[in-house]
Amino acid sequence: MLELGKTHALEVVKHVDFGLYLAGDTPEEEILLPERYLPEDEDAWAVGQFLDVFIYLDSEDRPIATTEVPYAEVGDCALLSVVDKGEFGSFLDWGLMKDLLVPFKEQRVPMEVGRSYVVYVYLDVTGRLCASSCLDRHLNEKNDRDFDFRQSVNLLVSSRSDLGYKAVINGTHLGLIHNNEVVRPIKTGDRFTGYIGEAREDGRINISLQKQSHQMRKDLSEEILAYLVQCGGSSSLTDKSTPDEIYRIFHASKGNYKKALGKLYREKRVVLTKNRIALLPGK
Repeated sequence: MLELGKTHALEVVKHVDFGLYLAGDTPEEEILLPERYLPEDEDAWAVGQFLDVFIYLDSEDRPIATTEVPYAEVGDCALLSVVDKGEFGSFLDWGLMKDLLVPFKEQRVPMEVGRSYVVYVYLDVTGRLCASSCLDRHLNEKNDRDFDFRQSVNLLVSSRSDLGYKAVINGTHLGLIHNNEVVRPIKTGDRFTGYIGEAREDGRINISLQKQSHQMRKDLSEEILAYLVQCGGSSSLTDKSTPDEIYRIFHASKGNYKKALGKLYREKRVVLTKNRIALLPGK
């Protein structure tokens, strides 16, 4: 079944002067692919061939196809830039010739031309493609047994608050990275891996940017040993180094780095001095 705002592989059924007609759900519902979007290789769009096309609505609200690839499809979240403002809302560049509307009522804060915002792409009640920066209206903010504690997830930072950063989790949920979990500079639009935090009474989701306690220290300890071997047995990256220096190499907080170093020292696998750490002989 054809869905607006989605990419489909459709069969070429007819070639006309102004483009191609592609098979729709029924013979009466053929979809036009305008000539300007035809692939350069004519063999690729011979009758009977299949083309990957994105389906949206033209200026007369008729389904139409394009071989342009949008930055996001219906159900996706993405960081998009505002290119214009009109009577009904703001318009975003999403990789297509026709810009994407964000109605004023779907703007978490008033959008400014030239700035970028994380938005959710959806179909409104009339079937038009739109976007919203009010992510809490479209994504689940509670963990209804969807995630396990310490589960690895994909994050998209969506906004800043006094408590920390809101982030989209696996494209379906919203969670919070508390300020004390931020071990490196992050900004809206950043994508990286995070971990589900401890359950909250209200069901909302806390996110950690690091693996938890024992497992984190175990993995980090092995990374430190491998790094020392790579550096010829010693390194100037000590527990006195700056958090940024430590994160640049190990993507870990200074606190966790110090704990991992302490573990290696107690196991007599490294020696620590004021300015260097080094592998012990035979380790």
